[in-house]
Amino acid sequence: MRRVVITGLGTVNALGNDVATSWPRILAGENGIGPITRFDTKDQTVKISAEVKLDPLAHFESPDLRKLDPFTMWALVATGQALKDAGVDPAQVSEELRERWGCIVGTGIGGITGIEEQFAGMLEKGPRRVSPHFVPKIMANAVSGQVAIKNGLLGTCFTTSSACASAGHAIGMAWRSIQWGESDLVVTGGSESATTPLSLAGFANMKALSTREDPALACRPFDKDRDGFVMGEGCGILVFEELEHARRRGARIYAEVKGYGSTDDAHHITAPEKSGRGPARALRMALQHARLDPTAVDYINAHGTSTPYNDAIESRAIRLVFGEHAGRLAVSSTKSMVGHLLGASAAVELVVTALSVHHGVVHPTRNYTTPDPECDLDYVPGAARQLKVRNALSNSLGFGGHNVSICIGQVD
Repeated sequence: MRRVVITGLGTVNALGNDVATSWPRILAGENGIGPITRFDTKDQTVKISAEVKLDPLAHFESPDLRKLDPFTMWALVATGQALKDAGVDPAQVSEELRERWGCIVGTGIGGITGIEEQFAGMLEKGPRRVSPHFVPKIMANAVSGQVAIKNGLLGTCFTTSSACASAGHAIGMAWRSIQWGESDLVVTGGSESATTPLSLAGFANMKALSTREDPALACRPFDKDRDGFVMGEGCGILVFEELEHARRRGARIYAEVKGYGSTDDAHHITAPEKSGRGPARALRMALQHARLDPTAVDYINAHGTSTPYNDAIESRAIRLVFGEHAGRLAVSSTKSMVGHLLGASAAVELVVTALSVHHGVVHPTRNYTTPDPECDLDYVPGAARQLKVRNALSNSLGFGGHNVSICIGQVD
């Protein structure tokens, strides 16, 4: 099988509109959560989220804004960053080579911002005022299609949508596409813009969100006093390449993508199965693909949502797979700082995990202060930790019972 490496990274999230800005803030354990500013929350039970602070006019011409939902805008921005970081300019590459360059990007909800805006406009002004750009703007696959169009990516191109595992599945399929010989380079990741009145109310009414009023204290994965997740938004994009393709052009390599596990609980549409066997099977599958013993893993970037059930079940799954070695793992949650990016969470978290492998440092879990007997691992409390990360796993669990684990590590 062909080997796959990560050569480019890009992100837009609540702590920064690029890797250079957000990575040091993540290492410092800073808070990206605050009061919602985009709409009136007077009648909402939850009033906080981790909002992206990006000016679209700094990146797009005004006419383009009518055609692009925020989740697509952010993917275009992050893709530009990732390709530049990888030292790749598609405009300078022949069409023949770009026929083997693909784009696989996930989103959990797609263009809900545009859906709500256009529906409100239709109620007020009638159906004739619905934009002709509405359908191609809000469809989930707009994100991969627009990225491919902008960058001339002529190979495999599609969008995955599996709730909070969406980007994880996209990343896994990108790995397979290169490994199986279909592609030489794939732009992959996830993007989500779901901080809207309707989606906020929906998640709040199903009791999934934290009801704490203090944004700095609301998201506390694995902490005994956790009470729900905080909505986030943004995008993570990675450039995956076949190893020799990257080496021939002298690319900098952040990490090798070594394994991918994907399973389902087949239990309940929103509640995870309590034994942890589903995510444990995904972890084992990723390790089997990577041909790694569990003791070769040093770090896990956890799904770590800050919900009572998820964090305990994910901890249980890690114990099932790693046994005694589980206590020697560093485990941390990026969501503690940037919130839950839903379908984009796996992508931003793999960007962070790749940086951890490359730089030998893992970020803390913010707000982890009171241990929970059901969450009995090392969650990197307090401060970032210098750690040689030989191999790492990044987990994503989603409504529908979806479980994904991605294994990356140093190139042997």
